[in-house]
Amino acid sequence: MRLIATYLIGLVFGIGIMISGMANPAKILNFFDLAGNWDPSLAFVMGGALITTFIGYRLVLARPGPVLAKSFQLPTSKTIDARLVGGSALFGIGWGIAGFCPGGALPALGTGRIEVVTFVAALAAGILLARYIQSAGATTARQS
Repeated sequence: MRLIATYLIGLVFGIGIMISGMANPAKILNFFDLAGNWDPSLAFVMGGALITTFIGYRLVLARPGPVLAKSFQLPTSKTIDARLVGGSALFGIGWGIAGFCPGGALPALGTGRIEVVTFVAALAAGILLARYIQSAGATTARQS
Protein backbone atom coordinates (compact mmCIF):
# COMPACT_ATOMS: atom_id res chain seq x y z
CA MET A 1 0.00 0.00 0.00
CA ARG A 2 2.82 2.39 0.88
CA LEU A 3 4.49 1.80 -2.49
CA ILE A 4 1.24 2.55 -4.33
CA ALA A 5 0.77 5.75 -2.31
CA THR A 6 4.37 6.77 -3.09
CA TYR A 7 3.78 6.13 -6.78
CA LEU A 8 0.55 8.15 -6.84
CA ILE A 9 2.13 11.07 -4.96
CA GLY A 10 5.08 11.08 -7.38
CA LEU A 11 2.68 10.91 -10.31
CA VAL A 12 0.69 13.92 -9.08
CA PHE A 13 3.92 15.83 -8.43
CA GLY A 14 5.30 15.01 -11.87
CA ILE A 15 2.09 15.99 -13.62
CA GLY A 16 2.07 19.27 -11.67
CA ILE A 17 5.69 19.98 -12.65
CA MET A 18 4.96 19.25 -16.31
CA ILE A 19 1.70 21.27 -16.43
CA SER A 20 3.29 24.27 -14.72
CA GLY A 21 6.16 24.21 -17.20
CA MET A 22 8.80 23.80 -14.49
CA ALA A 23 10.42 20.95 -16.41
CA ASN A 24 11.37 23.50 -19.06
CA PRO A 25 14.73 25.08 -18.17
CA ALA A 26 13.86 28.21 -20.16
CA LYS A 27 11.08 28.96 -17.63
CA ILE A 28 13.58 28.85 -14.77
CA LEU A 29 16.31 30.77 -16.58
CA ASN A 30 13.84 33.47 -17.67
CA PHE A 31 12.67 33.85 -14.07
CA PHE A 32 16.22 34.77 -13.05
CA ASP A 33 16.66 37.10 -16.05
CA LEU A 34 15.33 40.21 -14.32
CA ALA A 35 16.98 42.62 -16.74
CA GLY A 36 15.92 40.76 -19.88
CA ASN A 37 13.17 38.33 -20.74
CA TRP A 38 11.75 38.04 -17.20
CA ASP A 39 9.01 35.44 -16.70
CA PRO A 40 7.29 35.67 -13.27
CA SER A 41 5.36 32.40 -13.64
CA LEU A 42 7.82 30.52 -11.38
CA ALA A 43 6.88 32.87 -8.53
CA PHE A 44 3.22 31.92 -8.94
CA VAL A 45 4.11 28.20 -8.93
CA MET A 46 6.23 28.65 -5.79
CA GLY A 47 3.52 30.74 -4.14
CA GLY A 48 0.94 28.05 -4.88
CA ALA A 49 3.27 25.40 -3.47
CA LEU A 50 3.85 27.43 -0.29
CA ILE A 51 0.14 27.96 0.29
CA THR A 52 -0.61 24.28 -0.32
CA THR A 53 2.21 23.20 1.98
CA PHE A 54 1.22 25.67 4.70
CA ILE A 55 -2.35 24.40 4.77
CA GLY A 56 -1.44 20.75 4.18
CA TYR A 57 1.12 20.58 7.00
CA ARG A 58 -1.37 22.03 9.47
CA LEU A 59 -4.00 19.47 8.49
CA VAL A 60 -1.62 16.49 8.42
CA LEU A 61 0.31 17.32 11.60
CA ALA A 62 -2.95 17.83 13.50
CA ARG A 63 -3.49 14.09 13.12
CA PRO A 64 -2.17 11.74 15.83
CA GLY A 65 0.09 10.01 13.29
CA PRO A 66 0.64 9.26 9.63
CA VAL A 67 -1.58 6.76 7.84
CA LEU A 68 1.17 4.62 6.30
CA ALA A 69 3.99 4.90 8.88
CA LYS A 70 4.45 4.60 12.63
CA SER A 71 5.48 8.21 13.17
CA PHE A 72 6.12 11.46 11.34
CA GLN A 73 9.73 11.90 10.27
CA LEU A 74 10.39 15.61 10.62
CA PRO A 75 13.71 17.43 10.85
CA THR A 76 14.77 18.03 14.44
CA SER A 77 17.45 20.66 13.82
CA LYS A 78 16.43 24.27 13.39
CA THR A 79 20.01 25.52 13.27
CA ILE A 80 21.05 27.66 10.32
CA ASP A 81 24.74 26.89 9.96
CA ALA A 82 27.42 27.22 7.29
CA ARG A 83 26.66 23.74 5.97
CA LEU A 84 22.98 24.59 5.37
CA VAL A 85 23.74 27.97 3.83
CA GLY A 86 26.55 26.56 1.66
CA GLY A 87 24.42 23.68 0.42
CA SER A 88 21.54 26.03 -0.33
CA ALA A 89 23.84 28.35 -2.24
CA LEU A 90 25.23 25.46 -4.30
CA PHE A 91 21.69 24.27 -5.03
CA GLY A 92 20.65 27.74 -6.18
CA ILE A 93 23.74 28.20 -8.33
CA GLY A 94 23.20 24.84 -9.99
CA TRP A 95 19.52 25.60 -10.52
CA GLY A 96 20.30 28.98 -12.06
CA ILE A 97 22.98 27.59 -14.37
CA ALA A 98 21.14 24.48 -15.56
CA GLY A 99 17.54 25.67 -15.29
CA PHE A 100 16.60 22.41 -13.55
CA CYS A 101 15.96 21.57 -9.94
CA PRO A 102 15.75 17.88 -8.98
CA GLY A 103 11.96 18.10 -8.71
CA GLY A 104 11.68 19.39 -12.25
CA ALA A 105 14.42 17.24 -13.77
CA LEU A 106 13.10 13.84 -12.69
CA PRO A 107 9.72 14.20 -14.44
CA ALA A 108 11.54 15.73 -17.43
CA LEU A 109 13.49 12.47 -17.82
CA GLY A 110 10.42 11.23 -19.64
CA THR A 111 11.11 13.69 -22.44
CA GLY A 112 14.29 11.76 -23.28
CA ARG A 113 16.28 14.95 -23.85
CA ILE A 114 20.03 14.42 -23.47
CA GLU A 115 20.50 17.57 -21.36
CA VAL A 116 18.01 16.24 -18.81
CA VAL A 117 19.74 12.86 -18.66
CA THR A 118 23.10 14.63 -18.27
CA PHE A 119 21.73 16.83 -15.47
CA VAL A 120 20.26 13.87 -13.58
CA ALA A 121 23.51 11.89 -13.96
CA ALA A 122 25.46 14.88 -12.60
CA LEU A 123 22.90 15.25 -9.79
CA ALA A 124 23.38 11.60 -8.80
CA ALA A 125 27.17 11.99 -8.97
CA GLY A 126 26.95 15.09 -6.74
CA ILE A 127 24.81 13.25 -4.19
CA LEU A 128 27.23 10.32 -4.10
CA LEU A 129 30.24 12.67 -3.80
CA ALA A 130 28.61 14.61 -0.95
CA ARG A 131 27.79 11.37 0.89
CA TYR A 132 31.37 10.18 0.44
CA ILE A 133 32.77 13.46 1.76
CA GLN A 134 30.38 13.36 4.74
CA SER A 135 31.26 9.78 5.62
CA ALA A 136 35.00 10.48 5.23
CA GLY A 137 34.62 13.50 7.52
CA ALA A 138 32.69 11.45 10.08
CA THR A 139 35.35 8.74 10.02
CA THR A 140 38.13 11.31 10.49
CA ALA A 141 36.22 12.93 13.39
CA ARG A 142 35.77 9.55 15.12
CA GLN A 143 39.48 8.71 14.80
CA SER A 144 40.68 11.98 16.33
